[in-house]
Amino acid sequence: MPELPEVQTTVNGLQKRVLGRTFVRVWSDWQKTVTFPRKFAAFKKQLKGKKILRVWRRGKNVIFELSDGYSLLIHMKMTGHLLVEPWNTQDPMNGYLHIMFFLDDGRKIALSDLRKFAKVELRPTKELLQIFEGLGPEPLEKIFTFEKFEKLFVRKKGKVKEIIMRPSFIAGIGNIYASEALWWAKIHPAKDVSRLNARELKLLYGAIKKVLQLGINFGGDSFSDYRDVDGNKGEFEGSKKVYQREGEKCFRCKSVIKRLVIAQRSSFYCPRCQRL
Repeated sequence: MPELPEVQTTVNGLQKRVLGRTFVRVWSDWQKTVTFPRKFAAFKKQLKGKKILRVWRRGKNVIFELSDGYSLLIHMKMTGHLLVEPWNTQDPMNGYLHIMFFLDDGRKIALSDLRKFAKVELRPTKELLQIFEGLGPEPLEKIFTFEKFEKLFVRKKGKVKEIIMRPSFIAGIGNIYASEALWWAKIHPAKDVSRLNARELKLLYGAIKKVLQLGINFGGDSFSDYRDVDGNKGEFEGSKKVYQREGEKCFRCKSVIKRLVIAQRSSFYCPRCQRL
């Protein structure tokens, strides 16, 4: 699933390509992608003529702020990614097009989604903002200080990898970047957060910011389905330290990377650097 860096990379691309454009038409061969309004005909009617004023991200959601007080939300889920014409048509991952938005300049925004899990909603902006109230803080915002991070762990219990991946705890962190951050912080993914000391929390705070920013700098991770708005792969793959490196040597101590399952997700760690 695209995580914060992949979604932010998408947003950055959209900001450069579609700001100020107006939606003129929508096509879909899988109308279940649109979950609100529930009737696709109503969705098409309401979206037509809306101008793109702003594109931003909240958690793993892409939001198009539109004219007339509306916003279009797109959650790419497991295998989705947004494309802006012209995009790379040679990559087969860009061919699973299930919804296309036609713009007033003749170009298209398309959603390619292999498994058809992505979600699209069109709501009044005020209503959409209320939905986001259940999300945790944005980890890369300047206002997200270490003091605020530390307070999140007060009276918390549970395995640290599972906790930091909860959208209600911190927004946007998924399996890849949680594993990477814990490696940088030298914290075992199964360690209970109630046992983390101040030093470990500072290391984790810095590591989360580090790996998320690295992910953005490299245009996201494309080991599976994710592509940017041009249809090209991100380059974070070469910067990963543990994720999907089971059986390979740790870059830090040369021990063999191991895998365990936490909350039904694979977790990768170094047994020497990240002692339980």
